[in-house]
Parts: sequence; structure tokens; C-alpha cells
Amino acid sequence: MMHKTRIAVGIAMGVTLVVGGLVWSKERGQDKQEENRQVVAMATVATVTIEQAIKTALENFPGKVIEAELGKRQDKTVWEVEILTAEEGLMVVRVDAGSGSVVNTEEKLAGKAPAPEAKAGPAGVGKP
Repeated sequence: MMHKTRIAVGIAMGVTLVVGGLVWSKERGQDKQEENRQVVAMATVATVTIEQAIKTALENFPGKVIEAELGKRQDKTVWEVEILTAEEGLMVVRVDAGSGSVVNTEEKLAGKAPAPEAKAGPAGVGKP
């Protein structure tokens, strides 16, 4: 009798996990659909192309573009362009997707760190 109860409980738990997983998966799909709708809405508002935004960002911070994407910043649609600068700093340049002007910039990663100093060993060791 106890064995049948364990089997029934195991089956019930399995069904609960499967159904719960399906619901969770459906919610994730709905979240992705909503995110896609938001991207489409932002893209329709943008009169500045990604190429124009990248050009503007590079004029302010020369370097290598790592990423560029549409986003919202204070209820404004902006292109967020990440640039690896010559000093190995990572700059985010936000360009208004409507006007093409730079809204703001943010340094995510400071430039090169100083080179570590060579440590001297005991007297006479490691010296020519």
C-alpha cells in the first residue's frame, strides 16, 4: 500500500513539474514577443540609421565599434554604441534616434591599466 502511495506522489510531482515547465516556457515566449514589439516600435520612431549613429559616435570617440543597438533612455529612443577606444577604454555613446545628436556618453571601462612592475628577487638573483 505504501509503495502505491509513493508511486502516486511521484507521478503527481512529475505532472506538476511538466505542467509548470510548460507554463513557464509559454511566459518566456510571451516576454520575448513583447520585447520584439518594443524593438519594432522603437525602430519605427528612429529616423537615424544605425550607420549614421555609429558614424556620429566614432566622430566623438575614435576606435572600434563593439556593439550598437536601439534602447530607451529617459523615455527617448536612442542608439547605444559601444566603442573600444585606442586607450583600451570602453565608451558607450548614446545617440538620439530621432535627431542624431549625442545624448550622453558613459565610460564603462577605464583605459589601460599601468603595467605591473618587475619584482626583484633576492640580491644577485635575476640580475645580469
